[in-house]
Amino acid sequence: MGKRVTDRQVELLISSLLRVGVIAAAALGLVGGIAHLALHAGDPASYAAFHGEPTVLRDIGEVIAGAVALRSRAIIQAGLLLLIAVPILRVAVAIVAFALERDWLYVVVTALVLGVLLFSLLGGRL
Repeated sequence: MGKRVTDRQVELLISSLLRVGVIAAAALGLVGGIAHLALHAGDPASYAAFHGEPTVLRDIGEVIAGAVALRSRAIIQAGLLLLIAVPILRVAVAIVAFALERDWLYVVVTALVLGVLLFSLLGGRL
């Protein structure tokens, strides 16, 4: 049998995932914010009526496509999506860690938690 993964290795992996994910999300938000300000700093603000985000910034696929196309608001949204995805990835890593430890009860419970998180993230469209 191969080497077993230790609890310490899992903790280090998860802490690295959280650190890198949050830094990357902050960097995306900062780059998108700077780009947006550079393009729209002089635009007049209108607070008379609330206007929500356009449809293209509410769909995950559209946000990614917009960020790849270097649209500033989409880059900001991508940073927010990444910030939301980081704890979800942490739960997925925990499932793998519990499976490697052969702790099946925790695999099942954590998989249920992951299912609930994904269901709520996708707006109940699973």
